[in-house]
Amino acid sequence: MKRKVIIGSLLAFLVIIGGIAWGARVFVQKQQEQSQRIVATSAAITEIFAKLDLDLVGVPKTQAKLPARYQNVAKIGSPMAPSVEKIASLNPTTVYAVSTLKDQYNSAFKKQAVNVVYLKLDSVNQLKGTLSSLGKQYHRTKQAHAANQEIDSAITTVKKRVHGRKPRVLILMGMPGAGYMIMTEKTYVGDLVKIAGGENVYAANGQSFISPNNESLAQQKPDVILRLAHALPDQTIPQFNAEFKNNPVWAQMPAVKNHRVYDLKQPTFNASANINAAKALKQVSQWLYPK
Repeated sequence: MKRKVIIGSLLAFLVIIGGIAWGARVFVQKQQEQSQRIVATSAAITEIFAKLDLDLVGVPKTQAKLPARYQNVAKIGSPMAPSVEKIASLNPTTVYAVSTLKDQYNSAFKKQAVNVVYLKLDSVNQLKGTLSSLGKQYHRTKQAHAANQEIDSAITTVKKRVHGRKPRVLILMGMPGAGYMIMTEKTYVGDLVKIAGGENVYAANGQSFISPNNESLAQQKPDVILRLAHALPDQTIPQFNAEFKNNPVWAQMPAVKNHRVYDLKQPTFNASANINAAKALKQVSQWLYPK
């Protein structure tokens, strides 16, 4: 009897110690979260942190609709040209930016001694990796796992829809006042097309973007054309429409003749991989393989 009492007491003691340890870990995690002052410089990154249920002290000023939880958070300027001075004034512990813009403003951040982490968001796999690593870093593994499961489910769904000849796809990215560029499979939208079972009419050859050329375009016969308005869609889409109306090269393409030209709009689509990847994959799949 005495032995049972001793064993029972030991078990109770271990449970108490375990509870204290768990409580201490939760307390430390909460303290760490409260000490973090995170700035996101793009809409895609802002959405990722919202999905992980994390607070931010700085978000970009953009036409894209940001998550409601950040409505009253300080604005740090446009994603293409954030105010480094404004960011520095927020005393951030970490600033997150997309890796494609590293060369554009890395030197400015260094001058202000701002700690910047550049996230690779050029593919669906990179998005999943980013979710996993940030989830682990900020104790949000459950949220990260749920987000990745949603993406994996969409990948499975679209792959089942692939059949017959792969449709040939031309992807364009328009920029306000600067015409457009051709996107290869090394871009996020190019990766969506590849996963959904499409064939990019332009080989990457190590490039993400290619300058348009009428002679080259005339040789392409895309079944589908996807047009991404990178910024200011109210300006960019009319630019696309004027280009397609005034440049005779487009009229000869099967995609135009068969009315299979689609505009990729925010928030579902963006130049960087974002939290709407599952929805984007399903939409691309419907365009490539309509019922």
